[in-house]
Amino acid sequence: MLISDERDEMAGRRRWSTGEILDAAAELLRTGDADSFSVRKLAAVLGTDSSSLYRHFRSKTELLRAVADRILLAAMDGYRPEGDWKQRIMTLALRVREAFGRHPQLAAVWGRYASGGTGSRLIMEEVLQALRASGLPDEEIPVRYHRIAVLIAALIASEAGVSTITPEEHEQGMELFRVAVLGADPERFPALAHFARDVRPLGVDRRAAFEEILAVQLAHIEAATCLS
Repeated sequence: MLISDERDEMAGRRRWSTGEILDAAAELLRTGDADSFSVRKLAAVLGTDSSSLYRHFRSKTELLRAVADRILLAAMDGYRPEGDWKQRIMTLALRVREAFGRHPQLAAVWGRYASGGTGSRLIMEEVLQALRASGLPDEEIPVRYHRIAVLIAALIASEAGVSTITPEEHEQGMELFRVAVLGADPERFPALAHFARDVRPLGVDRRAAFEEILAVQLAHIEAATCLS
């Protein structure tokens, strides 16, 4: 019985490396999403059959995790810990945010399919090392790490949802925002009417909001170290 490699060679199909498969999957996800993605679609793009891809990845979920992990690896490329523990975590978080900002469709993949690859381990190691440097007792560090991880993943996924909409959808959303806010009935929504000209859409100043929200969480940790 012929194995997949032999069938590919007889059919004149090239054999793809794991890295090439992940690159193609990332590109396919860039123009779609995790729900519409399938190993069969990826195989069609590569001009092969699904069985040849399952030699590299046992399932669609494993493949998606590997794609997301490559984004984390890219975020860690060239990273060097500098500054105090809070600066280290903030810098790392912004690098991850920037990396997924270039591939917003993959942010949802990361949030849904937690990666256990090298990129994920590098991120985890640096955050845990930074938290140890904060002076927290070891028994508190895993919980604080988890909260930071959930917060960063949620913020990045939220930004990705905004950045993947089309210009037409963006304009429609802005018009709805203007109607909802500027057109609010001051008798029914007095606070909204009062602040209407200063309330901004979700897509505005997202980096500043990201940094401020994360800084609040880090401040909580710093306060906890003072009580320890």
